[in-house]
Amino acid sequence: MTTCMEDVTEDPPEHPVVRAYRDALAPGEQRDFDIGAADRTGLPVVSADHLDAAGVRKGACGYGADAGQARVGAYGELTEEVLLARHLARSGRRRASYAELVRERGRDRVADPVELVLPAGADYTPERPLEWVPARRLRTGEEVLVPAEFAAACGADLPGGPPPGGWLTTPVTNGLGAGDTRQRALSHALLEILQRDGNATAHRAMDEGVVIDLDEVTDPVTLAMLDRLRGAGVEVLPKLAATRFGLADVHVVGTDADGGPEGAVSPLTLTACGEAAHPDREAALRKALAEYVSSRARKVFFHGPLGTAARIAPPGYLERELSAPLAEQEPRALAAMTEWAALDAARLRELLEPTVLSRRATVPFSSLPTVPPGSLDDPAALLDDLLRRLADFDVLVVATGGPGAYAVKVLVPGTEVETMSYARIGERGVRRLMERGHTPGGRPLAGVGAPPRPGARPVHLTAEARERLGGPAWFDAEGAREAVGALYPLYREPDRHAVARTAEEVTR
Repeated sequence: MTTCMEDVTEDPPEHPVVRAYRDALAPGEQRDFDIGAADRTGLPVVSADHLDAAGVRKGACGYGADAGQARVGAYGELTEEVLLARHLARSGRRRASYAELVRERGRDRVADPVELVLPAGADYTPERPLEWVPARRLRTGEEVLVPAEFAAACGADLPGGPPPGGWLTTPVTNGLGAGDTRQRALSHALLEILQRDGNATAHRAMDEGVVIDLDEVTDPVTLAMLDRLRGAGVEVLPKLAATRFGLADVHVVGTDADGGPEGAVSPLTLTACGEAAHPDREAALRKALAEYVSSRARKVFFHGPLGTAARIAPPGYLERELSAPLAEQEPRALAAMTEWAALDAARLRELLEPTVLSRRATVPFSSLPTVPPGSLDDPAALLDDLLRRLADFDVLVVATGGPGAYAVKVLVPGTEVETMSYARIGERGVRRLMERGHTPGGRPLAGVGAPPRPGARPVHLTAEARERLGGPAWFDAEGAREAVGALYPLYREPDRHAVARTAEEVTR
């Protein structure tokens, strides 16, 4: 007797890296799905989320040439966030001042907060008590204490109260990395640090309009994505931020081509941006382009109406998301993104045209620095290359995880980030702004000497940095705030669905 059975299509086997990440994330509930339908490109963008036993939710997005790569990226981002938070929660913290720890441990075993780059005008002296956690010096393995707020990725990673006077600065994700090997995690983190250092005052509201002419692109993945976007009516605008450290530091923005169906998707896609820095210019462009595609879908899904999310997400997603109370949001980011969400495409373009979408100069892609194709495909080779480029910089690492799923937070004292959002600036940032001369608003943002006007604040510098600059320095924080203006969500975004939940009063 023969029994007929219906054909059953099995799901493809799970990528081993995803499996390792999910094992490392346990215990907890993990879900993922493709949010690419939020845009019309048809390219995959995977959203993943993790819910732990205490009800704490973390989310991530991944992107790539196919759904498999996008899923690896999403779970890699989750691994960074969740494993680091767990590590910091169980790490012992020491409350002491920098001066006290230097006397006790020696200057080389304590990270100087000034070299980690503080907000201009911050109320800091070496005698101020801080919370410290252990890191390791990458090149020697020595333990080095670092301020906890620099080791964390977000405020929720710092259980317990802050030290007297509060935290020195807002924690940021810059320097997070995950990988199936330690070298891959470290390379990932260092590339992000170099990217954000290079474009800290050279893109978004400070974009100088240097467009990359894609004259000799050979990467097949990049070429396929460009064709796909062109067919979807998207005009891609690749731009150059910097070539410091011999890296191509690029970002990709874009618009709907003339005559394209601009009204077919949310105007928020106009604010999308992808960024990357890499010794191989082809790798930098590929990553920035893929992140741009992800950003288009992510911004619509995260910051559009809940009805849009409900249409795209699988059953149960919104119920899970809304079951957790909305975390406290940065007021400026929430207010600015709420305003964006109410604008039509024409008004958003008016905001973006003077800087983000500007075209003032052109540089051939073939002229950007690069390395022989494939020479840095191995993570160990890439890490060695990056450390050579950073030979004059210390590299400190907070590491966790193990075989198959490593997570790190890397700090490189002297590199800079969040200058235009949180006024974090040091010697290199002052020098770059002085070389630039003035902002889009027409006035200089930094200089040497006493602060020249209200809103300008003293920059925290080491004695050596003051000598190299020729004296104390200042940064015009109010001028930076004016220069950024309505473009603030390009720097800091509220949490996913915070705009809609606040508007619809679904905050629990």
